[in-house]
Amino acid sequence: QVQLVESGGGLVQAGGSLRLSCAASGRTVRGVAMGWFRQAPEKERDFVSITWSGGETTYADSVKGRFTISRDNAKNTVYLQMNSLKPEDTAVYYCAASSYTGSLYRDPSAYGYWGQGTQVTVSS
Repeated sequence: QVQLVESGGGLVQAGGSLRLSCAASGRTVRGVAMGWFRQAPEKERDFVSITWSGGETTYADSVKGRFTISRDNAKNTVYLQMNSLKPEDTAVYYCAASSYTGSLYRDPSAYGYWGQGTQVTVSS
């Protein structure tokens, strides 16, 4: 079955940058919608960004203009480039995969496969 592994998290000062990676195995990312979510302590898991199989992308309002999602199908990997980081971006970041998110892309339950998460901490 598909397995997703995130990497690239860490500690960074406000205004800095991080690049998260999500490596997939068991199936190709081609034809699959890949999303990024984040969850702060005692808060719900929130949608961050998604890239569909056709290449279209969507972002949460809170990260527009700062984050960029991209695919490298040859490496079977999805990335999240995070610039101009703010303390409120602090959370565990998860990647997820689905073949049929459709209009439910903001709902975590629409995704069948999840990575283990990677911690991002932004200090002020």
